[in-house]
Amino acid sequence: MAGKIMHAVQYDSYGGGAAGLKHVEVPVPTPKKDEILLKLEATSINPVDWKIQKGMLRPLLPTKFPFIPTTDVGGEVVEVGSNVKSLKAGDKVVAMLNTLNGGGLAEYAVANESLTVPRPAEVSAAEGAGLVIAGLTALQALVNPAEVKLDGTGPRKNILVTAASGGVGHYAVQLAKLGNTHVTATCGARNIDFVKSLGADEVLDYKTPEGAALKSPSGQKYDAVIHCTTGIPWSTFEPNLSSSGKVIDITPGVSAMWTFAVKKLTFSKKQLVPLLLIPKKENLELIVGLVREGKLKTVIDSKFPLSNAEDAWSRSIDGHATGKIVVEP
Repeated sequence: MAGKIMHAVQYDSYGGGAAGLKHVEVPVPTPKKDEILLKLEATSINPVDWKIQKGMLRPLLPTKFPFIPTTDVGGEVVEVGSNVKSLKAGDKVVAMLNTLNGGGLAEYAVANESLTVPRPAEVSAAEGAGLVIAGLTALQALVNPAEVKLDGTGPRKNILVTAASGGVGHYAVQLAKLGNTHVTATCGARNIDFVKSLGADEVLDYKTPEGAALKSPSGQKYDAVIHCTTGIPWSTFEPNLSSSGKVIDITPGVSAMWTFAVKKLTFSKKQLVPLLLIPKKENLELIVGLVREGKLKTVIDSKFPLSNAEDAWSRSIDGHATGKIVVEP
C-alpha cells in the first residue's frame, strides 16, 4: 500500500467542534512489525474523542497536530507486520487503535495486534466498532469494582446505571443482567421503554423528583452505581447506597477525585471509585463473543458516511444519542 492516498478527517488545533474537522487526502499508513493495516468499514465516536479536541486532556492528548480522531473500529486486515502471527490479510476484525495516534476517521488505519480481535460473521463492523471503549468500560466497571459475576453466580447485587440509554450505559444494563442483579436505571422520558427492553428492572426519568434523587421505586439500596453522566453530587448518591456501596465514576472530574480521596482517608465503607479504562484483548474477545451469542447487543443511534463525519461529531457533542454513533468510510 506504500504511496497510496486515502481520505481522512482531521483537526489542526484545539477547539472548533464539528467546524474544526477538515477533510484531507493523506498517505495510507504503513504497519510496523507488531501492527496490522486495516481497511476500515466502521468507526464509532466516543465523548472522549471530542473532549480531546476541546483540549480537556492537554497536554497528554493529542500528541501532535494534525490529528485524525477516534479509536474504535471494525474492518478487514489488508497487510500485517513481520511479527504478527494471529491474523492475516482478509480477516475481519474489531480493534482499538492507539489512543495517542487515533486514526479512525479514515479509509485505512494501523492497529496493534495486542488490541485487535477476530470479528465473527454474526457481528457487523458497526456493531463491533460500537463495542470497544464503551463496552470495555461497562465490563470493567461491573466486574472489577462492582464485583458482578457475568455467569449469574455470587450474591445478588443491586446496581444503578445512570444515563442508561447512552453508549456505556446501554452496555452496562445488559452486562449487569447477565449477573445475579437487580438493575435500576436512569434516562430521559423518551428512552424509558428502550432501557426496559435492555433488561432493566426499574427505570427512572432523571427529570422527575424521584429520578433526580436516584430513589429506587422498590426501595433498593445500591451496592454499586455505574455512573455514566456528570453533575450528580456525592450527597445525592450517599443516602441511596448500601452500607458498603460504591459509586463507580467513568468520567471522574476534580470533585470526584476529591471525594475519592476523602472517603479513602476517612475509611468510609461507602466509596467513590474513579474508573480508568485498562483495555485488554481478552476482555474485547469476551464482549465480541457475547454479541455473537446474542447475549449483548450494540444499539446504533445513527450512521453517517465519512463524508458527513461533522454531523456525527455534532450528534455526539449534543449528548442525546441512544446507543452508539457510527461513521462508515
